[in-house]
Amino acid sequence: MLEQEISKGIMEAMKAKDTVRLSALRNIKKYIIEAKTAGTSVDVLPDADVLKIISKLAKQGTDSAAVYAQQNRSDLADEELAQVAVFQEFLPKRLSDAELTEAVRAIIAETGASSVKEMGKVMGVASKRLAGRADGKDISAKVRELLS
Repeated sequence: MLEQEISKGIMEAMKAKDTVRLSALRNIKKYIIEAKTAGTSVDVLPDADVLKIISKLAKQGTDSAAVYAQQNRSDLADEELAQVAVFQEFLPKRLSDAELTEAVRAIIAETGASSVKEMGKVMGVASKRLAGRADGKDISAKVRELLS
């Protein structure tokens, strides 16, 4: 279970006095606890939900780092990117452009879509299947490109 790995990682980071890793893992844990207590109480959050949380945090960190870099605050940008590196250890490997093209082609063939008008049908399947492995913006651009 991913949640248990994160808890174990927190303990290891505390022992190693790795403040960046500890901060990143505690951030993940905070969102896991919030998700577990929101609505129906759950003992253990499913790995898919944990991956969504980590993916969201990684995207936020990357966006924040870009803003800090524009403001010439490389110290803050480096800190964000260091945390993003910790988040990415738990995420599935990102798809390369060629792998994304191949995956989207297969989904288009599977859904039988033939024009941009059917983009929604393809995006529904692609977003679920490629979640965490490709950015939604990249998936959308690739679907539009292949259906045009």
